[in-house]
Amino acid sequence: MIYNVIKENMYFDSVTLMLFSSKLNSIAGINQAAVMMGTDHNKSLMKASGTLDEKYWDQIQANDLVIGINAENQDAIDEALRVLDEQFANKQSPSDQGATKRVRSLDGALQEMPSLNVSVISIPGRFAKVEAMKSLKKGLHVMLFSDNVSIEDEIELKDFAIEKDLLMMGPDCGTAIIGGVALGFANVVRNGNIGLIAASGTGLQEVSVIIDKLGGGISQALGTGGRDLKKEVGGRMMLHILDKLADDPMTEVIGLISKPPAEEVMAKIIKKAQRIQKPIVACFLGGDLAAFANTNIIGVSTLEEAAVELVQASKVDSKVSLQDPNEQTWLEQVADSQGTELRALYTGGTLAFESLLILSEELGDVYSNIAINPELSLKDPEVSFGHTVLDMGEDYFTDGRPHPMIDPELRGERIVKDGLDPKTCVILFDCVLGYGSNDVPEDSIVQAIQKVKERRPDVVFVGSVTGTSNDPQSLSRAEGTLQDAGAFILPTNAQAARFALKVLKKRGVIHG
Repeated sequence: MIYNVIKENMYFDSVTLMLFSSKLNSIAGINQAAVMMGTDHNKSLMKASGTLDEKYWDQIQANDLVIGINAENQDAIDEALRVLDEQFANKQSPSDQGATKRVRSLDGALQEMPSLNVSVISIPGRFAKVEAMKSLKKGLHVMLFSDNVSIEDEIELKDFAIEKDLLMMGPDCGTAIIGGVALGFANVVRNGNIGLIAASGTGLQEVSVIIDKLGGGISQALGTGGRDLKKEVGGRMMLHILDKLADDPMTEVIGLISKPPAEEVMAKIIKKAQRIQKPIVACFLGGDLAAFANTNIIGVSTLEEAAVELVQASKVDSKVSLQDPNEQTWLEQVADSQGTELRALYTGGTLAFESLLILSEELGDVYSNIAINPELSLKDPEVSFGHTVLDMGEDYFTDGRPHPMIDPELRGERIVKDGLDPKTCVILFDCVLGYGSNDVPEDSIVQAIQKVKERRPDVVFVGSVTGTSNDPQSLSRAEGTLQDAGAFILPTNAQAARFALKVLKKRGVIHG
C-alpha cells in the first residue's frame, strides 16, 4: 500500500532528506520510502519506485516536501509517521550534545561567538542573496553553497565583498580550506605553502589530495563558484583572491583550477599574474596552453600535472611516485569482450570533465551531459549512448535530492544498468572521500560491481579514489575494498582514464 504526505512550501537540505529517507527505510514492513522535494524529476523517481500515488502528481509543487511510503500494512505506515514526526522535532529543537548551540539568526550566532569570521550558506537560491549580503555587511567572509542565484546577484555580492576586502566564495561553491579548516566537500590535507584558487569543487579536491600524497601541503584552498570566470562575472573573485594570496605570508606557490576562462578574463588573470612574485601554476581543463607562452604562469593539462608542478615549485623534495607498478600485470588479466563501448559514471563534475577530455583524444566522439560539442550532448541523461561520460552531480540528477557524493545510490543503480548493457566493455568511475561525502562511498560501487559481475564477468571496472589517509573515511579501506571487488584502482583520475583507454586498446576497440 502507498501512503503520501505533502507538506506545502517546506524546505530541507539534501543531507537531511537523505537521513529522513534512511530512517524510514530501516523500519520493518516498509518496502520503500522516500522523502524528497517535489520537483518533476523527483516525482518521476518516486512514481517509478512505487512511493507516489499518481493522483497527487498535479497538486505537488517544486517547493513542497513529499513523503512517500510503500508499506506492507498500516502498522508499518503508522510507525514510519511516528519516526518522521520525531525526526522533524529533532531537526527543529536545540541540540543538547556537547557545546553545540543552535541559534535562529546571524545576529544570534555573532552574539554567541563574536569571533566568527566566515558564514556558510546553503538555502534555496531565491533567498541566498539576502542572507549572503547580511553576512557581508557584518564583515563575514561568505561561502555560498546555494545555486540558482542570478548572475546579476552574484556580481552585486562580489562587488560588495571586494569593496569590503572580503571573500565571496560562490554561489555554487562546495569546497574550501581556510587556515587548515575544511569547509563543505573537502579533504584532510597537510598544511603547507601552496595556495589554491578553484572554480571547481572536485578539481580542488583532486589537486589537494595529490599534493598531500606527494608530501606537499596547503596554505589556503578557496573556491570562487563555477561562473566566476565567465565573461559576465569577469573573474572578480579569482582576481581578488589572487591579490590575497600574493600578500599571504603562508602562501609561496599559487595554483589556479577551472575550466577555461572567457578570453577577456584570461587576459585579466595573465595581467594580474605578471605583478605577482610567486610561482603560479594554472590548470584550465581543455584550455589552450599557448595562452601562457611568455608569461610567468606554468600551464598544465591535467589535475595531476598541476599537483606535481605545484609540489615541485614549493621546494618539497618528494620521493613518492604516482605511477602504479601493477598496470602491465592488470592488462594481462584483461580477457576479450563482446562489448565495445566505455561508460564513465561520475559523482564529481570536474573529474568527469577531465576524463571527457582525456578520453576524447583517442576515442573521438564521446557523448555526455557536459559535452563541449552540443552535437555530442546526450538526448536523455537517463540513457547512455556510445562512449559516454556522465556527470551525475549535474542539476538534472540533484534537483531536490542529495548530491551523489552524499547519497551514491543513484550512481550505483546506473553502474548496474550500464554494466548489464551488452554494448558496455569498460566502466570508469570515481570515489570521492572527505568531509560532506558519504561515510562509505565505496560500498554502493562494490554492490553494483558484484551485481554486474554475476551476469557480465567480462566488464572491466576502472576507477580512482580522491582522498587522503586522514579523511573521515578510510582511504586504504576504500581502495582495498574496490580492488577486492575486482576493480582496477589507479592513483589519480587522469591515470584511471588513461588505463581505461589501454583496456580498450587491449580489446581491439581502439587501434594503433
